[in-house]
Amino acid sequence: MKMYPPVKRILDIFLSFCALLILLPILLTIAIFIKVDSRGPVIFKQKRIGKAKSSFYIYKFRTMRSDMQNDIPTHLLQNPDLYITKVGKFLRKTSLDELPQLINILKGEMSIVGPRPALWNQYDLIAERDKYGANDVTPGLTGWAQINGRDELPITVKAELDGYYAKNISFLMDVKIFFMTIFNVATAQGVVEGSKQNIFGNKSM
Repeated sequence: MKMYPPVKRILDIFLSFCALLILLPILLTIAIFIKVDSRGPVIFKQKRIGKAKSSFYIYKFRTMRSDMQNDIPTHLLQNPDLYITKVGKFLRKTSLDELPQLINILKGEMSIVGPRPALWNQYDLIAERDKYGANDVTPGLTGWAQINGRDELPITVKAELDGYYAKNISFLMDVKIFFMTIFNVATAQGVVEGSKQNIFGNKSM
């Protein structure tokens, strides 16, 4: 584990840079559809908690109306369909709204694999992660909890899974999570919108 983090950072830089170049046409196409579909900025910024509980602003494609309050998790909305745009529904279902986080990864605020960054006001999740040391690692685009339930997990279980990753982080584990994430996204496993969610969802806009 001690030898892997520096290599992990190098891989993050290389892979996120290559992904941004390769996906540029797709990113531009998504941006155009968002602008045509609804008023507001293409990119949505939201305050999140990073490594050692430092704060940073995560980047996402905007999937909700621009008049929606930034820090309300989707699961607290009684009828999220009233706020999510038409293009946003597709982006959230396919997780394409997360692609701008490649910029966060390039900047060193996130990693490709790690615990999903909590909202700044998800105090219960942050506190639970403290118990397992999950706040001591760089948050990721995807993580161990995401391939083991995602939105369906209660906070206590999610924090424990994040802690397991923090204690067992390795190259092989990251590879496993990466490919299982692709499978889960393709099959839309673990995605829940609205008040039926069991945890504070990481999506807002």
